[in-house]
This record gives sequence, structure tokens and C-alpha cells, in this order.
Amino acid sequence: MIAAVLILVLSSAMCCFYFRVTCQEILHRRFEREYFYAIASANLLGFQSLGFSPEGLAATFDYAELRQTLHCDYRRLTFLLKNATNIDLCYSTAERFLMVYFRWHFFSWAMRHLLKIEERRAILRLISVLQYFANVIGRRVELCRAPAA
Repeated sequence: MIAAVLILVLSSAMCCFYFRVTCQEILHRRFEREYFYAIASANLLGFQSLGFSPEGLAATFDYAELRQTLHCDYRRLTFLLKNATNIDLCYSTAERFLMVYFRWHFFSWAMRHLLKIEERRAILRLISVLQYFANVIGRRVELCRAPAA
């Protein structure tokens, strides 16, 4: 019985580890250019106006306001991922992984806020997922606008 529990715990830990590594590899994908800024301004993404970016976080922030802003931005970007310039009207596997990754870190951020430990790391991870989604949308828009050869 102890061996079965140990195997289950170790397999779950390895699964979580590989999921995290896979998501980080997806997020490290480079695009030809940064589409993020154009998509963020065109769709009025809120966290950009709050002064948050991976390069530097604001010294202080309102937790409730930022939480609402990031949640709304996430919902807006996932809607655009599915419906804007997407013939299949469904998410790719990488996008689904990152959606779960975002939700996990969104929950993690709430726990970190309650415990007052390293909230900024969770915020940066959330922002990096949102930037990736915006870059994917921007890339798709550019491909649709490109003249067919």
C-alpha cells in the first residue's frame, strides 16, 4: 500500500514538472517581431495601462483591480484566439496547455496574496502568458493580411 501511494505521488510530481517545463518551452517561442503592443492597444488590454511589464513591475498595485484586469484580459485574449482569424474555431494544444497554466498561476497568485509571499513572480507568469496569446493573435492577423503569392 505504501509503495502504491509513493508511486502515485512521484508520478504526479513528475507529471506536474513536465507540464510546467512544456509550458515554459512554449512561452519561450520567439516571434518575428513583437505583435503584443499592437494587439494590446487595439483591444484595450488593461494590464498594459497599469504599468506592468516583464521588464519592471510597478512598486505598488491594487490587488483586486489588477486581478480583475488580468482576468478580463485573459478572457478577451482567449476569445480572440478561438474566433479571430482561426478557421477551425478551436484552440491548439499549446494554447490549451497555456490556458491551464494561466489558471493554475491565477489560483497560485490568490494563495500567494493571502500568505504574502512572492506575488510578483506569479504576476509575471500571468503577464507572460497574456503576451504570448497576444503575439499569436498578432501573427495570425499578419498572416491574414499578407498578400497571397
